[in-house]
Amino acid sequence: MPKQKTHKGLAKRIKVTARGKIKHKRAGSGHLMRSKNAKRRRRLGSPATFQSMASVKATLIKLGQ
Repeated sequence: MPKQKTHKGLAKRIKVTARGKIKHKRAGSGHLMRSKNAKRRRRLGSPATFQSMASVKATLIKLGQ
């Protein structure tokens, strides 16, 4: 049986850290920044990590790791 291919779209959007956590960009930071307060804009600028282990495992399967 052949190896499973990496999902290239997902691979471009996330990064797996050395400890196995998955970093991703937060949603909602593309446009309409004037209506969001400064605290929210700062939070949207920082990367986030996946919270549930089920989503982490599903993501790693798609990445082929």
